Amino acid sequence: MRYFFSRHIPPLRRMLIVESGSRSLVEEFLGKLQASHGNSLRVDLITCFGSVPRGFSDDVGKVYRVSDYRSSPARKRLFRKLRSNRYSGVVLLCTGEPIMTKWKWVLAAKVPSKICILNENGDYFWLDWSNWRIIRHFVAYRAGLSGTGAVVTPFRLLVFPLSLAYLLLFAIVVHLRRKVHA
Repeated sequence: MRYFFSRHIPPLRRMLIVESGSRSLVEEFLGKLQASHGNSLRVDLITCFGSVPRGFSDDVGKVYRVSDYRSSPARKRLFRKLRSNRYSGVVLLCTGEPIMTKWKWVLAAKVPSKICILNENGDYFWLDWSNWRIIRHFVAYRAGLSGTGAVVTPFRLLVFPLSLAYLLLFAIVVHLRRKVHA
């Protein structure tokens, strides 16, 4: 991950889209990229799906399927290859769906490029320090700490250890009573 402390967005010549969410969202985003950049932008795709999204063409980009990189040496080769591609940006789909979660965050860490976060509404923002308020709100929303969850979630975090301690104490008392009366 590069450029976190910089507002600078590099010229977009080559991008990697990590398809870690709904296919329709990727198709819509690809349409927007093609409308704004045409065929001058090379877009590669890393996916867990067997087919490619509508609007993706092999002459403009390459498809990497995670099923082809199951072993650790194969994944290391993939990361080396992706690093050597020198992407201007990596687009991560953060849609709340548990698709390729580990893959997207490992790729964010290992591929040196500017990170773009695309949410389930099709909104996106660049992951840099100047967007710290958006990032904070995004993380709070995903963690359940916004809206009514702002009260309920911290309360659950406080009550859980007390509930666990009560249940353990109850189990100890019951077992000790059995032992004494046996």
